[in-house]
Amino acid sequence: MLRTDKRKSDEMRKVFLQRRFQLYPAGSAIIEVGNTKVVCAATVEESVPFFLKGTGTGWLTAEYSLLPGATKIRAKREVKSVSGRTAEIQRLIGRALRTVTDLSALGERTIKIDCDVLQADGGTRTASVTGAFVALVEACETIYEPGGIFPVKDFVAAISAGISESGEKILDLNFAEDSSALADCNVVMTGAGELVEVQITGEKKSFTRQDLNEILDLTEKGIEELISLQKDALGRDLVWRVGRVG
Repeated sequence: MLRTDKRKSDEMRKVFLQRRFQLYPAGSAIIEVGNTKVVCAATVEESVPFFLKGTGTGWLTAEYSLLPGATKIRAKREVKSVSGRTAEIQRLIGRALRTVTDLSALGERTIKIDCDVLQADGGTRTASVTGAFVALVEACETIYEPGGIFPVKDFVAAISAGISESGEKILDLNFAEDSSALADCNVVMTGAGELVEVQITGEKKSFTRQDLNEILDLTEKGIEELISLQKDALGRDLVWRVGRVG
């Protein structure tokens, strides 16, 4: 099956991932997945939430924002409170990154991840997870002490998949595909191939266990490709730090 943008069913959109995108954060990256563009930044703060004070353990949290010009219809700024969708995505990003972070290796520090969507064409939450990981590794390098435990234990990335109107299983949905999909799914997976999160919904019809298995096979293929791109973005100076002890 060839899709509207001429991709095969198991083909991702073109991905661009570059670190050191911003000057001031401890870590930063920009990720472009097709027409979706997200800037990710990681800031290190020498403090922790009250429930972690005195424990020697750190914390990681995330914020997500859709900028007003990111969509065809202007998105309203969320100034005083965030929408339910935004809160859900923030929690997803935080959970995904905490899964591969040794919080005790952070000491009593907090890493704050900011993901700002410059342009949205489907897959903003999955792109945020994938790009934020690169920013996280870069930030952890600024606090890592040689001979110690590097705080990031493994790679993690995310991608979407779904069932098209014609019943085909497709990888990496753009906005048009997501809007018309019979079912859509977001998957977060580690470099070791372990699942962190699977969010799947039958939008217009139910789906079978076999459908789910085929979707997971597709996303595993896509995430392996994304992790390879993360390694390229980190480069020789940082890629070997991930999972390092001593």
